[in-house]
Amino acid sequence: MPGLWAKTRTTLEMIKWEHSIFALPFALTATILAASGLPAWRTVGWILVAMVAARSCAMAFNRWADADLDAANPRTSTRAIPAGLLTRRFVLGFTLLAALIFVLASSQLNRLTLYLSPLVLVVLLGYSYMKRFSRWSHLVLGLALGVAPSAAWIAVRGSLDPRILVLTAAVTLWTGGFDVLYACQDYEHDRVAGLHSLPQSIGIPAAFWAARIMHLAMLCLLVWFGLLFHFLALGWAGVAIVGLLLAYEHSLVSPSDLRRLNAAFFTMNGVIATVFLAFVAADLWLRS
Repeated sequence: MPGLWAKTRTTLEMIKWEHSIFALPFALTATILAASGLPAWRTVGWILVAMVAARSCAMAFNRWADADLDAANPRTSTRAIPAGLLTRRFVLGFTLLAALIFVLASSQLNRLTLYLSPLVLVVLLGYSYMKRFSRWSHLVLGLALGVAPSAAWIAVRGSLDPRILVLTAAVTLWTGGFDVLYACQDYEHDRVAGLHSLPQSIGIPAAFWAARIMHLAMLCLLVWFGLLFHFLALGWAGVAIVGLLLAYEHSLVSPSDLRRLNAAFFTMNGVIATVFLAFVAADLWLRS
């Protein structure tokens, strides 16, 4: 049992399960908008299972696919596979199990979510190889999180409303922007290893500007989204607070100082997503 508990704890650390909060609040935002309130608890439950399983699958596969690259990078050499804490075979098995749980959860929602689940897995797993070919891998990661609100909408309605694609685009740019910042710390390793990223391609100062542009575009999309769904005061307050939090996030780091990158990347992004959900939910509650 101690060995099983240690392996479970290592697996949870490997997939950073607590960071499921990045995309989850945006999925729940789409859920309550699609239902014009709170949908059946069964639907919410299966959406949560699908979200956690999908992210766990993607993270585990990324660790499996990048094991050799992680071993060569001083920043990531202590991860589970390079450090010998988990075997590649175990991690691949965990990936397959998470994928099966995701498909099962999709099948419990409706027929369209089941049919689209393999396509979602292609996006989630394909990201791990994009940095070998394209400097725009950050946007592929963004899309992997960005599909969450559209998927949640389909889970509730059984069909896709084009309006929710605006939130998908916003989340895609939001994620892509903070991934560009996160990639700055691997600038030297990516250059030596022949990996592609915006920082490696255009330099860290220019990459910072690219991230700022992405996040500014995200705010513009949130404004459009608010207009499409007729936000009231609380909804617009949520958009404004997201803008302030993004500005604060960018103030934490600079091209010459990445020391507080983890605070900007992990803590602030979780806060941003949760704040947006809270204000949109309150806005919808006032209208009901």
